[in-house]
Amino acid sequence: MPELPEVQTTVNGINKYAKGLVIKDVWTDYKSDFHAGKDNIKNPDYFKKFRNNIIGAKIKNSSHIGKNVLINLSSGKTIVTHMKMTGHFLYGAYEYNTKKNMWTATNAGPLRDDPFNKWIHFVMIFSNKKSLTLSDMRKFARVNLEDTKMLHDSPHLEGHGPDALDPKFTLEKFGKAVATKPHWPIKKTLMDYTVISGIGNIYSDEILWRAGIHPLEKVKNIPAAKIRQMYKAMKATLVRGIDFGGDSMSDYRNVMGKRGKFQEKHEAYRRTGEKCRKPGCRGIIRRIKVGGRSAHFCSVHQKLSCLS
Repeated sequence: MPELPEVQTTVNGINKYAKGLVIKDVWTDYKSDFHAGKDNIKNPDYFKKFRNNIIGAKIKNSSHIGKNVLINLSSGKTIVTHMKMTGHFLYGAYEYNTKKNMWTATNAGPLRDDPFNKWIHFVMIFSNKKSLTLSDMRKFARVNLEDTKMLHDSPHLEGHGPDALDPKFTLEKFGKAVATKPHWPIKKTLMDYTVISGIGNIYSDEILWRAGIHPLEKVKNIPAAKIRQMYKAMKATLVRGIDFGGDSMSDYRNVMGKRGKFQEKHEAYRRTGEKCRKPGCRGIIRRIKVGGRSAHFCSVHQKLSCLS
């Protein structure tokens, strides 16, 4: 699932390529009886209203709340999208094949040639005849429309903790946030969006590796000095993720259909059995389960406290 660096990379791409464009038409083949009566475009009745409300509107900008991509419109509405497990936005020239009921990028390159970019289920066609599409192999993504001024009242966005990279999210606030789960393992705490928004499986492993904290360490046993290290590691790791264009170990791609490169920089995640790359450390990367999720850590410099 895309985490904060992938979401921010997507937001940056939408702002670069789609900002100022007018929506001329909208298409989707999302539809499911399971979503009948629900407020997302997989409900055909909802999609009709959604379409009527966004055609003719201009893309003002894009932003995010947690892992939700927000596309803010000139009409005072905001398209709210959670990309879920396999979703990612793509921008370019597309054509529709009526026989195959599918969209294909018209030019050679990653938009057309990368198999992860072919699962197009949502398309916004712009005034410049290019499109912003949503490729979503497993069809888990969610798209709905909200009043921009009422975003924080949306049930889809409620309960989010502070954004991990918000400049106002200080060390003091970070310490108080994680302290709300004193008996939880720190990895599970970092991944809880009600505590901190934007951190998932990959980046929690990398943050804890950098800070030298075992993923099973209970929050109450982590000293103030380590909290400070973890806070710095969080900021540095997530910024690094954005700098490298996100993580494409799975199927994430940026709006140009290209892979990010953060997977080439992993220190812990999915390096099971390999030597730790921390200078002077002789540890080996191990893998355990924490709250049903995999956790990767160094056997030497991420020791578990005897108090846990």
